[in-house]
Amino acid sequence: MAGTGEGGDYGFCSDFMVLRPENAGFYHLFHLLSSRKVDENDAVDCPVGTEIAEWRRRWALFVSLVAQMLLLWAKKPVALLGRATEYWMNLLTENGGGVLMLILRALQDRASPNYLSCVGLLDARMELDRKIKPGDSNYHAALSIMAAKLAYENELVLRNVVEKHWQMKLVGFYNCWNGANLGSKLMHINDYTTQAYMFADKAADANLAVVAFGGTRPFDTEQWCADVDFSWYAVPGVGKIHGGFMKALGLQRRGGWPRRVAAEHDDGSKPFAYYAIREQLRSFLSANPKARFVVAGHSLGGALAVLFPTVLALHGEEAMLARLQGVYTFGQPRVGDEEVGEFMGKYLEGRYFRLVYCNDIVPRVPYDDAALQFRHFGTCLYFDSLYRGRVVQEEPNKNYFSLLTVAPKYLNAAWELARSFLIGYAVGPEYAEGWLMRLARVVGLLLPGLPPHSPRDYENAIRLGTDSLGLLS
Repeated sequence: MAGTGEGGDYGFCSDFMVLRPENAGFYHLFHLLSSRKVDENDAVDCPVGTEIAEWRRRWALFVSLVAQMLLLWAKKPVALLGRATEYWMNLLTENGGGVLMLILRALQDRASPNYLSCVGLLDARMELDRKIKPGDSNYHAALSIMAAKLAYENELVLRNVVEKHWQMKLVGFYNCWNGANLGSKLMHINDYTTQAYMFADKAADANLAVVAFGGTRPFDTEQWCADVDFSWYAVPGVGKIHGGFMKALGLQRRGGWPRRVAAEHDDGSKPFAYYAIREQLRSFLSANPKARFVVAGHSLGGALAVLFPTVLALHGEEAMLARLQGVYTFGQPRVGDEEVGEFMGKYLEGRYFRLVYCNDIVPRVPYDDAALQFRHFGTCLYFDSLYRGRVVQEEPNKNYFSLLTVAPKYLNAAWELARSFLIGYAVGPEYAEGWLMRLARVVGLLLPGLPPHSPRDYENAIRLGTDSLGLLS
């Protein structure tokens, strides 16, 4: 019976709904649609006796399970495709040097200061916008999107950009355990990690630290599972929070969020993100009494960025939260229910900025409806495809799959493809898009919600569209 085995041992809360795609088969999917007794389904962990009478809620769980099963099935071929794509893109985007340099680049190590991820290759701009200076109203937002984009890269790339290009100081790099699928028979958890880093504006007597979380990698289907996973835990006093995001941040299976845990996992190889970053940040703030900090992230990284101060609040870290300058998220999915928003509203009012670009699908999941009850909260800064920004309560077409918006989404995707050939001439050469981004725009003609999720459009939005919004530093 689900809820009583290894997967259902969640001693820190009594109310939870955790999907187990590794246990799911045809029978479990059929049972989910046909029976309200979800506690008898091995693909669902929930308290004993749990029943879901509403067919719409069971259908939502069914869709989530099927999506995760397909993503897990595609894990190896997609990963191989990703490795090959990254390799050849890195090889082809470096021009000049003749045959000898081509051979040297072909032998280049993936963990090198020149080897970019797919996200980095979509937008290889590494320099900060010189027109946006410290003290400007949009400086922290501009720094945050660059930090969030850079969070996809390896440590050598990070250090090179932060210290040589930005003239700042890399404080820490974290490759952490993600417990989202501990115990799964289908996954290799050594590959399932959460990446983050922290840097300071100066090596000594710093005024600002930035904590940036890595987002969903395009060819990592396990990470995409977190975006389509509708699991949740009801954290006492906080609300129902997305299960996959909490595990990526460092949730302990039996202990939930204890104030302190051992820094390392049992085999000592990787730390837990929240605990490692919290201690490093505590040391930094102690050594720099005038400094404040910003938390940033794109996609999955945005979800972790807003949950990091949530757990700080849960632990009563009032002194640290008092020095929080702001939370900036880009293309962030929903992280919890309305109660979570009410809890965090007391701590983040005026300091949480959730940026959404146009038809980006990721901020529209998991769904905000009667079946799932996930809710966004805080200030939403919405940008259209001309990078015109406005402050709204909720992004338009909040659940994405409205029949009324099908034609406008595809027309907009065609415009974004045309814009990719024009923007370099209209705005400046630093905005010109390469062949890889244009290829992504072509994919948008079929799947119009994917290319707008690229950090490139968020970076453009900050540089071109925030002046009228009055973003606070």
